[in-house]
Amino acid sequence: MRIDKFVHSCLRLTIGADRLLFDPGKFSFVDGRVDPAVFSDVSTIVLTHGHPDHIDPDALARIVQASGATLVGNGEVADKLGEKGLSVTVFEEGERTFGAFRLQAQPVAHEPILSDESPQLTAFLVNDVFLNPGDSFDSRLDRFAGVEVLALPVMAPYLTELTVHAFAKRMKPKSVVPVHDGYARDYFLRQRYDVYEPYLDKAGIKLHRPMAPGDGFDVSDHD
Repeated sequence: MRIDKFVHSCLRLTIGADRLLFDPGKFSFVDGRVDPAVFSDVSTIVLTHGHPDHIDPDALARIVQASGATLVGNGEVADKLGEKGLSVTVFEEGERTFGAFRLQAQPVAHEPILSDESPQLTAFLVNDVFLNPGDSFDSRLDRFAGVEVLALPVMAPYLTELTVHAFAKRMKPKSVVPVHDGYARDYFLRQRYDVYEPYLDKAGIKLHRPMAPGDGFDVSDHD
């Protein structure tokens, strides 16, 4: 499996000719660093929740039109995108397979934020190798502890360095890919990664450091 990052929480997973895209949100496209056309060959698009930094209806419409990809998300995501004329396969819990990707869906709670409402959030485990928790450190994720790769939110209104470090240690992944950091300039991203890396190393966790859009790494697939 190949994992490539395209700013913030937008991740593309590749196995052979199959490509799955997570959370192409507005932060990925707002400044032109990523063109939706780069995703014209994805087969599945999975959306963890409906916040605009995780879904961009205009970009999604372009990607789906070019690729014919299947949109996958929970009921709230389906309702939001349905208003924009986009059809979503509702998947909120259990296991389903999309091409080369076997997904386990886990309902979780979004971390507390300054808002009157909390979005419906779904975490996804892919092929028993990669865990995308969305914006959640929920204890229900603990059943996936020891996963090979964890998408780790490292910047957000709902977290501190200490909560990030504690979550990573609790989940015990072999490695992490930092996400939810698309509003930081590159020099600050490097500084953030420099802070986290030695503490993750001490816990036996490797920090991947994708900087430019499309940077990524390979990970062994248990299948």
